[in-house]
Amino acid sequence: MVLFMGPEYGVDPAGKFFLVAMPTLVGGVLRVPYTFAVARFGGRNWTIVSAGMLLVPAITAAVVMEPGTSYTTFMVVAALTGVGGGNFASSMTNINSFYPLRRKGWALGLNAGGGNIGVPVIQLIGLLVIGTAGAAHPRLVLAVYIPLIVVAAALSALFMDNLAPVRNDAGAAKEAARDAHTWIMSLLYIGTFGSFIGYSFAFGLVLQNQFDRTPLQAASLTFIGPLLGSLIRPVGGRLADAHGGAKITLWTFAAMAAATVVVVYASAQKSLAVFLVGFIALFVLSGLGNGSTFKMIPGIFQAKAVARGLTGEEAAAYGRRLSGAAMGLIGAVGALGGLGINLAFRESFASAHSGTPAFVSFLGFYAVCSAVTWAVYLRGARRPATVPAGQAGAHDPRSERQPAYADI
Repeated sequence: MVLFMGPEYGVDPAGKFFLVAMPTLVGGVLRVPYTFAVARFGGRNWTIVSAGMLLVPAITAAVVMEPGTSYTTFMVVAALTGVGGGNFASSMTNINSFYPLRRKGWALGLNAGGGNIGVPVIQLIGLLVIGTAGAAHPRLVLAVYIPLIVVAAALSALFMDNLAPVRNDAGAAKEAARDAHTWIMSLLYIGTFGSFIGYSFAFGLVLQNQFDRTPLQAASLTFIGPLLGSLIRPVGGRLADAHGGAKITLWTFAAMAAATVVVVYASAQKSLAVFLVGFIALFVLSGLGNGSTFKMIPGIFQAKAVARGLTGEEAAAYGRRLSGAAMGLIGAVGALGGLGINLAFRESFASAHSGTPAFVSFLGFYAVCSAVTWAVYLRGARRPATVPAGQAGAHDPRSERQPAYADI
């Protein structure tokens, strides 16, 4: 909707970047309670409610989207749109309970990729509206979107199921929060999903402010990156199933660092063509990384279960319990990476009138993520995940050996 806000709205570039950061902030925070809502109310029941809640920001936006509306009002509506961010967490938690570990990468990647593809879809609708009716008619976008919300809620009621064995477990949440791997994976997820959602919101604004593109020109390019990043996410999960999530994640971060170097060069040379190549590559790679990092989460807790001496269904149940709780926390922190990206762009354009300083900071962050992935999950990962003699089946965490993560 920000792409429709021309000079008559009186919002400068820094204000626009802050505006698009607000949904990411609220959505990230809501991911935590949404994760546990599935167990409390049932996957089907909560999907009906959470889908219906999307009508609130959509209808509110339809009321206020016009010049003369105060910036504070726009910020409030932007915050309301954050309820959509919570839907991702509850959906992924629900899906995680249905599949065995060997298929989680593909299943989680497909579910998340299908959800993320909403970004380019709505951008294409915006492009269609701007290209036909003009930038003065943002309500036409909402006229398309509101019926789709109703359809989604209705289909959830008709075809989804509540999974009986899933139960709310406050103990699992506390145990996941105390586990260092939850926070390590949160860092990595900032680098993958945080990049995807942050770049999705910022792409059009960067094109407008750094390369002087009109709203129509920006909208005609903005959808490409999120579309490719969404489509590739299941592939990242499938590659992680086949080769190990940590390996795919490591190479993804290394490639994202290389693509960022291309973007920094293009920004300095003011080359739109080279910039698009590098920036779209970032979308594709972040999509791959989204799939591989989420595959790692259940694998990590499954490996910890084996290290504690658990086997068979007992180990699988432990892995499901902890990974489901961890996904909400990791998803929440990772989504806040999108907030960080938009705030970095805001500061970069406010101080240097360019996105180059922001991209340099992203380059450093991807280097850190690469180092952490290698140090924690790949260095010495081929050690066997065994339990000290005489302690098979023990559940005392102090008796654990370091799990092997070669196959996560």
